[in-house]
Amino acid sequence: MSSNPTRRTALVNAAIEVLAREGARGLTFRAVDAEAGVPNGTASNYFANRDDLLRQVGEHIHVRLTPNAVKLAETMAGPPDKSLVVRLLQELLGRLQADRTGYLALLELRLEATRRPELQAALTRTISENLERDVQFHLDAGLPGDRTTVVSLYLAMTGLMVEHLTLPEVLPEEQMTELITALVERTGR
Repeated sequence: MSSNPTRRTALVNAAIEVLAREGARGLTFRAVDAEAGVPNGTASNYFANRDDLLRQVGEHIHVRLTPNAVKLAETMAGPPDKSLVVRLLQELLGRLQADRTGYLALLELRLEATRRPELQAALTRTISENLERDVQFHLDAGLPGDRTTVVSLYLAMTGLMVEHLTLPEVLPEEQMTELITALVERTGR
């Protein structure tokens, strides 16, 4: 397997684009090569097989959706109250709107994981680790609520994001702030 990390990242990003646009069935090495603008056969030099490609896509999507450290530090400068939780969730939605393709690819991966046990295990591990990291971040920051609050907000935001990013007319943009605020108010203690 080739080990040029820059090329591998470009191929994984191309795979995310293909996955979001074409779905799992359209994700082929040839489609990834075409999306990345590289010669046919390049992706097969970087990924052992399609399962390896899917696994690496699953890992990388979360890197793409991670908040910028400087921006997060600026946000966290505020008092640890419900309004800060609202702001964090609004920024999360903003990141997902900015990288809608990444989120749609993640949804495709989740569906594909129901048919591929290895992918399901890898995605379960990644998402579970991220959720636990988010719970710990919330608690360490002294934000209102407990683990159940964070998990409840995670589940509610997941539904909100699926609706808003797949069927935007169901929950129009102008309702997002109000909905997120209501979620925090009704979930937090």
